[in-house]
Amino acid sequence: MTRSSHDSATTKRCLLLTMMRGGPRKLWIVLGLAILALLVVIDSFYIEPHRLIARHVNLELQHWPASLDGLKIVAVSDLHAGAPYINPKYLDELVGRINKEQPDVVVLLGDFVIQGVIGGRFIAPAAIAGQLSQVHARLGVYAVLGNHDNWYGSPAVTAALTRAGIRVLSNSVVRLDFHDDAFWLAGLEDFASAHPNIDGTLSQVTDESPVIAITHSPDIFPWVPARVSLTLAGHTHGGQVNLPGLGRLIVPSRYGQRYASGHIRESGRDLYVTTGVGTSIIPVRFRVTPEIVVLNLTSAT
Repeated sequence: MTRSSHDSATTKRCLLLTMMRGGPRKLWIVLGLAILALLVVIDSFYIEPHRLIARHVNLELQHWPASLDGLKIVAVSDLHAGAPYINPKYLDELVGRINKEQPDVVVLLGDFVIQGVIGGRFIAPAAIAGQLSQVHARLGVYAVLGNHDNWYGSPAVTAALTRAGIRVLSNSVVRLDFHDDAFWLAGLEDFASAHPNIDGTLSQVTDESPVIAITHSPDIFPWVPARVSLTLAGHTHGGQVNLPGLGRLIVPSRYGQRYASGHIRESGRDLYVTTGVGTSIIPVRFRVTPEIVVLNLTSAT
């Protein structure tokens, strides 16, 4: 035995003796922590990223007429198709979950493709859009593009979605009739990777019907006027990891955790941020389960 091997063996024996002197209790604590760490790794890298939940949310909006109460919107963001687990089979499951909700409107909030996800395999926009063409909603399926879509090539992604029957709103609006009233859906380009034009987009609204804005990054929200009843966004992934006591350590937003996820109300204006479906860069999720959000809108008055 070499001197280094002897020293290593001696060190291991000393460590074991130290743990034994502390009694079985310390040994069990160390063992328990090791098992807990293993379970967290398994959950974060395999179980949770592979799951999909439908999160049902009742939103009472201050600037929403009672005549439009009950409008059901399914919001889906950040598919990142091709990331680990987000394969064609998973997309089929996603489509089925959306259709099961029987929505009035489906909004797809961007980042359909991937770049540089560890363990990912790129899926072309046409293939992604082909599967999403099976999504059905009474008033239609609408989309905006995310930063990854713009980096890949917005014309190609837009063309693929359009061919699939999904209307892409790029600083543009559409008026939708619901029951005996109507509302506007306004799509704003991504705050970080494109050129959102709030004033120019809202100038296309030709009556006093309420407006729902859809966009990719929530960082545009401070500039959205009260004329907009609700803003829907994604992009943050909810930080992908939400540590107990520490929160979401990395959120891709200039505002940190302020717009990380869920319902935010500021100065009488409403924003909802979904944590999305796929993963970016590192294929991990911990206490931030992949989701589609089912929004039921009602008037607060």
